[in-house]
Amino acid sequence: MGTSQVPHGDSPADPGRRGFINWFLGTSIGALFASVAYPVLRFVSPPEIPEASMNQVEAGPINDPELLEIGYKILRFGAEPVILIRGGEGDFRAFAATCTHLDCIVEYHKDKKRIWCNCHNGEYNLSGQQVAGPPPRPLESFKVDLVVKAVGEPEHIVVSRA
Repeated sequence: MGTSQVPHGDSPADPGRRGFINWFLGTSIGALFASVAYPVLRFVSPPEIPEASMNQVEAGPINDPELLEIGYKILRFGAEPVILIRGGEGDFRAFAATCTHLDCIVEYHKDKKRIWCNCHNGEYNLSGQQVAGPPPRPLESFKVDLVVKAVGEPEHIVVSRA
């Protein structure tokens, strides 16, 4: 008496059947949890896409049908949207296309000659200054250059940081 009996297969040196079942269930539950949690975590936190560092963007020729018809065009300056406006013959202006109020994308009303944010009816003039609505700051302006690429072709619009 006084000696404890260790059931067969439960000693640390010989894990036995019970030890194997515990190990198998533990790793199976862990694998199941990982197979469910990993896709959910990847969906919730999308991968970071590094922003390309750009100093200028070519917006196309000055006779772009979109610019001639509706008077503006939205460009991508890296991840940042930029609105290019054709104010008149040879008059091109570019501004950040996100409203300074809540970052909605703005559009240009050719008939009113105003940049308009449809989220809260904010308005900017053609200098990018806020004139109506809740926007607290003017739009960031960009520099617009007209570049001749080849003789006989229309000039191309190049937008760069001011």
